[in-house]
Amino acid sequence: MFDIEKPPSSGSGMGLSTAVLIGAVIAMLVAVVYLFVQVNNVQTDLANLRGSVQKDIAVMRENSTASSVSARHTVDAMKEDVEAAKRQAAMAVGQAKTEAMRKVELLEAKVAEEQKKQNAEVASEISEVKAATSDANAKIGEVKSDVSGVKTDLGATKAELDKTISELKRVRGDMGEMSGLIATNGKELNALIAKGDRTYVKFDHFKKTKAPQKLDDIAIQLKKTDPGRGRYSLDVIADDKKPVEKRDKGINEPVQFYVASKSSQAYELVVNQVGKDEISGYLSVPKVQAPRP
Repeated sequence: MFDIEKPPSSGSGMGLSTAVLIGAVIAMLVAVVYLFVQVNNVQTDLANLRGSVQKDIAVMRENSTASSVSARHTVDAMKEDVEAAKRQAAMAVGQAKTEAMRKVELLEAKVAEEQKKQNAEVASEISEVKAATSDANAKIGEVKSDVSGVKTDLGATKAELDKTISELKRVRGDMGEMSGLIATNGKELNALIAKGDRTYVKFDHFKKTKAPQKLDDIAIQLKKTDPGRGRYSLDVIADDKKPVEKRDKGINEPVQFYVASKSSQAYELVVNQVGKDEISGYLSVPKVQAPRP
């Protein structure tokens, strides 16, 4: 039904601008997804760290308990030897008694030394458990701080997005239907893209040409612009049908039309800037792709 012409200047400008927009949107979405994933990873690390630390502390305490029990048994056995030596000394006489008493003294010295050694080992193990607990608490605190920081960043990103969206307006389009949210600049358009209710196709410096130019699954032909008044006129061609005239439209005015083969909901063309023989803005496409009955 019509020839599609893409002037080099317009096509390259549109391609570069679209690529920049897509890159910016992807970067923002990747940042949001990254923050979500980071929160989940940090929380998982925190749970794993807590479980590992508790297990290590339990093992240390168990080993300490086992060591203490073994030490007590050793000391008790040595005390029994001391008592036996004392009984032998009591029954001995002369030189035998002197030697028996010396043996008792030696055994008592060994018992005292063993007790001192065991006390030092127990104290060292207790210190290790306390140090491990302190280190674990410090690491858990660091992880909690990371979680808090990530949640703060995520909350700030969401708050900024929500604030931008809350500032957008709904207006009645040129077909009398209430439009979706209207973006008047790149920041607002990025917020709408992130919101994801519709598909948005941005175009920059769309030139006045002798033939229609493709824009997503439609074609438009810019006919006239009036930069001083911020007005423009164009034709919309969809479903290979006769062009639909859209005359003397204004900046940020939703220009509505239907693409019957694609959706029962209206498409919207919003022009944010009008220049000499060129316009810039975006096309809002319904997400639900179902032909009109």
